Amino acid sequence: MSIQTDPDIQTRLKITEIFYSLQGEAKNVGLPTVFIRLTGCPLRCAYCDTAYAFSGGEWMEIDDIIAQARQYNTSFVTVTGGEPLAQKSCIDLLRKLCDAGFDVSLETSGAILIDKVDLRVVKILDIKTPASTEDTKNKFENIAYLQNDDQVKFVICDESDYLWSRQIIEQYDLVDRCEVLFSPSHGQLDAKVLADWILRDQLKVRFQIQLHKYLWGDIPGV
Repeated sequence: MSIQTDPDIQTRLKITEIFYSLQGEAKNVGLPTVFIRLTGCPLRCAYCDTAYAFSGGEWMEIDDIIAQARQYNTSFVTVTGGEPLAQKSCIDLLRKLCDAGFDVSLETSGAILIDKVDLRVVKILDIKTPASTEDTKNKFENIAYLQNDDQVKFVICDESDYLWSRQIIEQYDLVDRCEVLFSPSHGQLDAKVLADWILRDQLKVRFQIQLHKYLWGDIPGV
């Protein structure tokens, strides 16, 4: 899928929404954050909760996106999707957000190489589990580009996913490279069950739930 059809691809991106909320996941959980959701995604995960970002959206200039982010009293900005890196100009957006003084994080599926992402950006790499039905899209070469401040996330749907994820973190020594997050798929796996598995196996991972869904439900713009 190609989202870049506009001639001004270096200065414009297709945006689904820009909103202000509490960060619901990862290391900045609970912090007021501006979310910039880009349109388009080459994956179709079974548990996807943002299918509304697959298409539509509006073209925006990067400078206008940054100006909108400045309207809120926070330094934290998360660029997400869809899959934000499906738009090549996302690389320019990330760099310019950093230049503007924001603390920037990127939520990416790991299906696209992250080698060109600005080193100041905290990358949250979502390695797709078998139950997502998109695990064949994982680019494990991305692990080599992770830094200590980055995070790897596994969305766990069932015990098979859990065992698979445990094998992956051992195979790639992930806990020695960066922080690893295990998250129960909302509505599919009881959070307490996943917590018990982690404690039973004494895994060095961070258990997390999607805070925003517990506060406001499974709706856009939160």
